[in-house]
Amino acid sequence: MTDQPSTKDIRVATLVDPRGMKKVSLADWSTRGDKIFENKKDAKASLDADAQAINTLQDALFASKVGSLLIVLQGIDTSGKDGVTKEAFHYTSPLGVLVHAFGKPTEEELAHDYLWRLHKVTPRKGYITVFNRSQYEDVLVVKLRKLAPAEAVEQRYEQINQFEKTLVENGTRVLKLMLHISKDEQGERLRERLEVPEKRWKFNPGDIEDRKLWDDYQAAYETVLQRCSTPWAPWHVVPADSRSRRDAIAARLIRAELEAMKPEYPDPGYRLDQYEID
Repeated sequence: MTDQPSTKDIRVATLVDPRGMKKVSLADWSTRGDKIFENKKDAKASLDADAQAINTLQDALFASKVGSLLIVLQGIDTSGKDGVTKEAFHYTSPLGVLVHAFGKPTEEELAHDYLWRLHKVTPRKGYITVFNRSQYEDVLVVKLRKLAPAEAVEQRYEQINQFEKTLVENGTRVLKLMLHISKDEQGERLRERLEVPEKRWKFNPGDIEDRKLWDDYQAAYETVLQRCSTPWAPWHVVPADSRSRRDAIAARLIRAELEAMKPEYPDPGYRLDQYEID
């Protein structure tokens, strides 16, 4: 690939083919991203240009209300969900971008179906919403921790597919990014959270317990990618060992989704010569 890969290049490198694959194995996807961006300097330059373009496109989207964009960020702990959000929207006004981080369900949320808490915060027209974790927690953590019967979890893959299809058919584009980090790199980042004072607030002892289930989580993610990469909402596997490459790849995919929406500033409905400002 060239130093500045095209959107097509990045899509080909990251897409989980929604036409179906015999088996999805995360071992087939690099965690490094150096075949997409050969060096970090190129990645940072690409990220900066795309972040500026995202700002312009989001502004037109907010003005036109032509539709909405839901960005689903999934990845094991330390894979960089916060980092992607921060860097991709580095230049963007917070006016039209909302972020929802999903943790343990509240008592009220548990009293509803598992999709209720997500559906009520999907983006309205003109907005971009980022899900930091998402509906997929209910076939990942819930599955591995046995927080729901196996039969119920099995039903959820198709329920999630239909949930996303409903959103798409009603004007919300869905971009799903699985941030793919290696076990070695995750270990380094967990140690960093312990050693760097400014990062200790992010450390959760539960992350160590989840790390013990690494292989189980990888298998659970493979099932998600296999069963929930659809024509209307395909998955992209984004290499996440390099922060700069990860952010650049994610930003290029976000920019492409916004460009496909073709937002344009609306006609104000009046002639400029009608008004005179003293």
